[in-house]
Amino acid sequence: MKAIYDIIKSPCLTEKGNFLQEAQNKVVFKVNAQANKIEIKKAVEKLFNVKVSKVTTANMAGKQKRVGAKSIGRTSDWKKAYITLAEGKINFLDEL
Repeated sequence: MKAIYDIIKSPCLTEKGNFLQEAQNKVVFKVNAQANKIEIKKAVEKLFNVKVSKVTTANMAGKQKRVGAKSIGRTSDWKKAYITLAEGKINFLDEL
């Protein structure tokens, strides 16, 4: 198994993520693109001491961005995980 911090990169602190956390008890993370659902579940349970009932993943495509006047660059692709919690709660705003 990979290290926990190699699997989970950071939480997605967006309006949609906050709404999902309040309404449906779901938490959103940016995760490693090669991580599977089983590894993500084990990493979240071990890192935050919560019980996970379901993991859903989505591959997010990078966007084109303008770099300078003429050239166009691209941000990298990344993977997002929606974690449904069965027991426990994760509150990122208290940590800030």
